[in-house]
Amino acid sequence: MLRLYAVTDRKNLDGISLETAVEKALQGGVTCVQLREKNISFPEYVSIAKNIREVCNRYGVPLIINDDYRVAIASGADGVHVGAEDMAVADIRNHVGDNFIIGATAKTIEQAQQAQSDGADYLGVGAVFPSPTKQNAIRITPEILREICRSVEIPVVAIGGINAENVHLIKDCGQAGIAVVSAIFGQHDIIKSAERLRAKS
Repeated sequence: MLRLYAVTDRKNLDGISLETAVEKALQGGVTCVQLREKNISFPEYVSIAKNIREVCNRYGVPLIINDDYRVAIASGADGVHVGAEDMAVADIRNHVGDNFIIGATAKTIEQAQQAQSDGADYLGVGAVFPSPTKQNAIRITPEILREICRSVEIPVVAIGGINAENVHLIKDCGQAGIAVVSAIFGQHDIIKSAERLRAKS
């Protein structure tokens, strides 16, 4: 599920709809989609999520919502991904069933182990490279990524500035997959870009 994890960014799209972009990514081999929207209303977020969920369902690929578990529940998405500033994993787990996927961001071994004990199903760890979408993100070295992967039993997804040219540099760090934004949604040929990443991940 986590091998090639695509995080949406509609401002990167080259004149196509978000639904079309996600479908192209899925055609290229994406195995999980995270819908990330900022500064929109709850009803609008739910509406967009329902549309993307329909696309993902056609390919049998899970849809994860960024930040807001309520949007995930209301839209029928498969789960939520939360950062350190968002609602705590343990609190979300109290509101959802065991089949609801919760991903959490971790930048240290301590954060990773805490998220695991709180009920997270997977971790997002990064930024492993300079990231065009989060320019002030804390960098995680390959060594730290490897240590975090070894410190937990749940799968880890590496994120941050990953593309087809640098993914080989973290090939042996133990992560279950890679998460990308602009390396798929910022490319002219989304299908081919996803295929290249899938082959190298």
